[in-house]
Amino acid sequence: MKQLVTLMVLLTTIGVVAQKHTKGRKGQKMDMTIEQLATLETKKMTLVLDLTKAQQSKVMDINLEKAEYRKAKFAEIQAKKESGEWQKPTSDERFAFENARLDRQIAHQQKMKEVLSKEQYQTWKKLKLRKGMNGKKKMQEKGRRG
Repeated sequence: MKQLVTLMVLLTTIGVVAQKHTKGRKGQKMDMTIEQLATLETKKMTLVLDLTKAQQSKVMDINLEKAEYRKAKFAEIQAKKESGEWQKPTSDERFAFENARLDRQIAHQQKMKEVLSKEQYQTWKKLKLRKGMNGKKKMQEKGRRG
């Protein structure tokens, strides 16, 4: 009987620690400044796409704009959640959010197309697609786990 109680306490402790660990991961990038986020993203792209100095500065501007928007949206949602005003969006609101997100992605893609060469753009598209597929896999795994 003692072994069963010990096992239950151990499993419960592990479960609590695992939940705390996964909740903290989201805020890691949000603790960085806008400039830091944009710089990291630009450097990653420079390594993969072999960007010139001129391209780096243009991509940095694009990434700054993107990081500012994401940081502002994150802060807005966090404020709503903390104040208790946040509610699950209706289907019309979700449609509006999704439509706006896709419009931003199209605009971002056009900006990148103007800055990058054809080869760089194709590589960037492949990386973006692969990144998106990884995100889908992770979301599906999350759904399976509960």
